[in-house]
Amino acid sequence: MAENGAATNNQAQAGRHQEVGHKSLLQSDALYQYILETSVYPREPEAMKELREITAKHPWNIMTTSADEGQFLSLLLKLINAKNTMEIGVYTGYSLLATALALPPDGKILAMDINRENYELGLPVIQKAGVAHKIDFREGPALPVLDEMIADGKFHGTFDFIFVDADKDNYLNYHRRLIDLVKIGGVIGYDNTLWNGSVVAPPDAPLRKYVRYYRDFVLELNKALAADPRIEICQLPVGDGITLCRRLS
Repeated sequence: MAENGAATNNQAQAGRHQEVGHKSLLQSDALYQYILETSVYPREPEAMKELREITAKHPWNIMTTSADEGQFLSLLLKLINAKNTMEIGVYTGYSLLATALALPPDGKILAMDINRENYELGLPVIQKAGVAHKIDFREGPALPVLDEMIADGKFHGTFDFIFVDADKDNYLNYHRRLIDLVKIGGVIGYDNTLWNGSVVAPPDAPLRKYVRYYRDFVLELNKALAADPRIEICQLPVGDGITLCRRLS
């Protein structure tokens, strides 16, 4: 009887953070749960908790930023005194809300995503939090917008922070443009740079189709960022891996 009870308890523990568990590269679910319950959830703003729970019910919830990464981004933005930011890939807006809450009252976020419907799922929460005025949302591909900004000339070196969590096959295309738009000393964050841990998986490893498809693009990005003399980098095992790039020149 005790063994059955222990098994049931273990199953319950394993599913406690199911909505974000796929984002953790920690080998121990219990350790990740400890981080969430001790340091993340108790300090998570109510609006972010509400949006996280809404997003968890969405069929594409695997795309969301994890709660621990949201907390990390919030603190990072405050540490660098970010005011003018950009986000490529919004989904329902969890990381966008974290950014908006972290920025000063006159802070601005240029947010781009190809799906307005997903963004509007989280928009009521963002509005209720009183930070919607900081967000300039553009529906559609980001690359044409970036090209227009570069051609315009007045946006060069104007962004304090840029967060990219979008189509992995375009990450390098984004980087080639964003390096001109972020200011010297500013930071670009690329999400999913450890890509479900698949970056170290053997060639014949049984991977989900989308993981296998994008893995080579992530590997190419990681190699390029490590060799780029214009930036200094730090790759962190937070969420699904995030690489921070500070522009040097």
